[in-house]
Amino acid sequence: MRPPLSMVLFTTLAGAGQGVLIAMFGVQVAAALGLGVGAPADLFVPGTVLVLLLCGAGLVAATFHLGQPLRAWRAGARWRTSWLSREIVVLPVFMAVVAAWGLAHWMGAPALGLGAVAVALAFLLYLCTGMIYGAVRVIREWATPLTPLNFAVLGIASGSTLAAALAASAMPAMAVPLAWSALGATALGVLTRGAQRWRNDMLKPAVTVQSAIGVRHPRIVQKPGMMAGSFNSREFFHGCSGRFVRGMRWAAVLFGFILPLVALTLAQGRASATGLAALGLAQLGGLLAERWIFFADARHPQNLYAPPAVTASRI
Repeated sequence: MRPPLSMVLFTTLAGAGQGVLIAMFGVQVAAALGLGVGAPADLFVPGTVLVLLLCGAGLVAATFHLGQPLRAWRAGARWRTSWLSREIVVLPVFMAVVAAWGLAHWMGAPALGLGAVAVALAFLLYLCTGMIYGAVRVIREWATPLTPLNFAVLGIASGSTLAAALAASAMPAMAVPLAWSALGATALGVLTRGAQRWRNDMLKPAVTVQSAIGVRHPRIVQKPGMMAGSFNSREFFHGCSGRFVRGMRWAAVLFGFILPLVALTLAQGRASATGLAALGLAQLGGLLAERWIFFADARHPQNLYAPPAVTASRI
């Protein structure tokens, strides 16, 4: 598939924002139990701003994926049957509850109930976003419960790292547990994303070129039938070289997983706010590459019938 940049940005940035909120609610619960030290509002107010900025940036990016952005409101009309419509309904509600939660802390109210509602909406939003792709049975690389699970785990991992950076300056006592939480979530992401990659590599094609055209010859060569390309040749092929794809895969592994695991382990949760912020941004960049690979690895059956065209510039 051709990875749409708007969806790569939206799913990664909004997922990180949801992860920041979940991490901060964990801090709130710890503070309510007497386990935290410091003024929670010093963390929760800027944390709320960060959540809204990440989700808002993702939402803006997502509008570029729409053919008619002014009619985007209509996409929520099918919430009874469409995961996309459910996502469109849940996202603004989530942002509104998070804003109310942050405002309550700014005014000195605990708002534990609002935080719990926001966390529930965050997990519901992970489910909706993941199932937009997980429910597409024709693309077998996506059609697995691991898809929404990975959206949640990787979002929590990157969000926890960013939340740890905030806590290092606002609530130092909570920076260490948040850093360890980020380490644990990243390690879990290695397992869940690795499991999905292993599963996808083991998939055997349900339809082959031979079965598609009804010819049993062992060697069939596909040749494009047009010079300028078409919608299918643009949307269902990423069009990038193998070298570029390998580079993106290595960037995802190094910056999305290995660097956070090594850095957080060596720091023992005691890194500075600047160091954690830099690590969080690096991890976010790695997860952007990981999400690009998620789309690029998807193989649509139509590719058996419409191979990419050779454009005039390649002749």
